[in-house]
Amino acid sequence: MNTSELGWFKSSYSSAQGDDCVEVALTEGAVHVRDSKDVTRPHFVLGREEWSRFVRFAARD
Repeated sequence: MNTSELGWFKSSYSSAQGDDCVEVALTEGAVHVRDSKDVTRPHFVLGREEWSRFVRFAARD
């Protein structure tokens, strides 16, 4: 799948200026992650379980 075909979105916690964010795109078996400041750079892909573990870790106090 071409990255331009993915439905990229930012977190609802992103600032209105849109700087310093990551964007994610969900597919059936994976979560694609890219730098919102330079979308031409390669993105990386995580399995859904790995993404869930990352989000749980990041949400800890």
